[in-house]
Amino acid sequence: MLCSYDLPIEVFTKHERDETKLFGVSFGVRQGSVLSPFLFNIYLDDLAKINSCVKRLLIVIYADDILLIAPSVTDFEHLLRMCEIELNFLDMAINSSKSCCMRIGPRCAISCANISTRDGRTLSWISELRYLGIFYNFSGEQ
Repeated sequence: MLCSYDLPIEVFTKHERDETKLFGVSFGVRQGSVLSPFLFNIYLDDLAKINSCVKRLLIVIYADDILLIAPSVTDFEHLLRMCEIELNFLDMAINSSKSCCMRIGPRCAISCANISTRDGRTLSWISELRYLGIFYNFSGEQ
């Protein structure tokens, strides 16, 4: 399979009834490929190594999702900054429209200050989260 994986292919794009002409693609990972999550994790290996540098902070990378876990909001902001630095080095950024913050535990109902990315976009606070098919609510119950 890998022998022919890197061969150029021809594709077209379609939007409603409009289609482009065929054009060649000779680089990149095809959407839906089983290699995509594997290559993504190799690419983000240095990001995952931040875990070993800082105690009590956790980065979970699964497929194309990144989950940051920290014991406090301050620690979370610190972890977020470290991740943003590494992602910037990889020419990537956090998509604030697909990212959110959630507090779990006895102090979860206490409101927190907004958390923003380095470029000033605010991450929203939520009270329920679905991650890998499991729902979590602000009290920490599944």
